[in-house]
Parts: sequence; C-alpha cells; structure tokens
Amino acid sequence: MAIPSYATRGERIWHYVFLGICALIFLFLVGPLLIIIPLSFNAQPYFTFSQKMLTLDPDGYSLRWYQEFFTSSAWLNAIKNSFIIGIASTILATVLGTIAALGLSSRNMPARGAIMALLISPMIVPLIISAAAMFFFFSKVNLAQTYLGVILAHTALGIPFVVITVTATLSSFDTTLIRAAHSLGANPTRTFFKVVLPLVTPGVVSGALFAFITSFDEVVVVLFIAGPEQRTMPIQMWSGIREQISPTILAVATMLVLLSMLMLTTLEMLRRRGERLRGLTPG
Repeated sequence: MAIPSYATRGERIWHYVFLGICALIFLFLVGPLLIIIPLSFNAQPYFTFSQKMLTLDPDGYSLRWYQEFFTSSAWLNAIKNSFIIGIASTILATVLGTIAALGLSSRNMPARGAIMALLISPMIVPLIISAAAMFFFFSKVNLAQTYLGVILAHTALGIPFVVITVTATLSSFDTTLIRAAHSLGANPTRTFFKVVLPLVTPGVVSGALFAFITSFDEVVVVLFIAGPEQRTMPIQMWSGIREQISPTILAVATMLVLLSMLMLTTLEMLRRRGERLRGLTPG
C-alpha cells in the first residue's frame, strides 16, 4: 500500500519499520518449511543437508523417501484411515454445524448465547481434557478403539468451525429473500435449497475444510480413543519420531504442507466468491 503524500516523516519511518517486522514474522513462520521441503529430497538418511546438497550436486537429491512412503503398508494404511475418518467426520460436522447455525441465526431462538457457547466449547476446552472425557464416555458405551468412536470424536471437534463460519455468512444474509420466496409460493424446503443454501455455500464449504483439516491433523484424541486399526497419519508420524527416526517423515510433512496450501487457496477463492454473491466486491 502506497504511503499518503501528507504522511509525516515519523509515519513514513514507522511504515517501513512495520513492513520489516511483518517480513521477519513471516520468515519466522515460513522458515521451518523452507528447511523441511528440501531435506525431504535428501539422498542420505539424515536430517541435515549433505555436502552434495549444499553444492547442488544431483546425486545428493533423491525421491527415495517419497517412494518409501508410497510403498510402505504402514504409511498407506495410516493415510487411508486419515481420509476415511476425516471425510466421514467432516460430513457429519458440516451437516450438524450448518443446521445449528441456521437455528442460531433465528431471532426467536431461546438461549442463543448459551447454546453457541456450548457448541464452540471444544475449541476453548483444553484438548487433553476433551480427549480424556471422550475416552471415559466412549469406553462405557463400547465406542473406544472403533472407527465410529474416532469419527464421532472428530465430529465434535469440527462442529465449532462449521458453526462459526456459517454463522458469519448468515450475519450478512438478507432475510427478505426468504419472505420473497414464500410469497412466490415456495415451501420451506425449496426455499432452503434454492435461496438460502446457494448463498451460504461459501461458509459451509469453508467450515467443512476447517473441520477436515482439524480431523486430518488431530493427534491427542486419537491417542486416547483409537486402537491399532485406527492408526492415522499424524499418529504414524508421532510414533515414527519416537520409535524410528526416518526422513520419510519429512516427505510426509512436505505433502501435508502442499495439502494445506491447496486448502488455504480454496478458502480464499471461496471467500472472494462469497463477497461477490453478497455484493461486497464488484464481479
């Protein structure tokens, strides 16, 4: 952003100092990624840059750790479990969270503040407490060490993200559109699918992506609830660091970074689409 012509000398100096601080913070956050990604192509089984890598010798680089990932039954089973649990919990969290957000958006909803606080409590309560509570409860109902138990636990963790994003989308929703649809003879179901849902879709999809990321990256709850058959990729990485340190973890971390970047790009595109639908930005 350009500095206004009327800015004082002190304001100009602070502008450049502020840009420098932002650049340092960005480097601090991105710096570890700039190390992990090239190390994942190391031909040697080390977590440091070899002499050949530093001299950009092609022999110092290899795809062996990516090959080990795609040929290892343990890693493939872990990623399969992560996607199964992540997709199932995301669907449940999206449906339940959207319904809850629609209910909370109604002015006639009693105790909206208390219900909202209850729904987003999994984001506030320390995860270790939630995991311990889920473990004791699921153990009594025979859901511990089952896929259903892990899916339900991740659903509870993902619902707050869906509720918040959909509620934020509904805050700028023009309710006169609903009355207009009813006046034209549309029933509530048709009004929802033809009027409400298309306008809140960016918020729904954004919440679903956050719920999926939360499930895909979750470790603590899985440690408490899951059994050997429900071993997810984060648990596989955590176990690999404890039991056998292999650069395969760097390859997995690189792929997770790329997946996160893809999802963040999708979220930004959805945000801009939502603004265009609400008329906040020119099409």
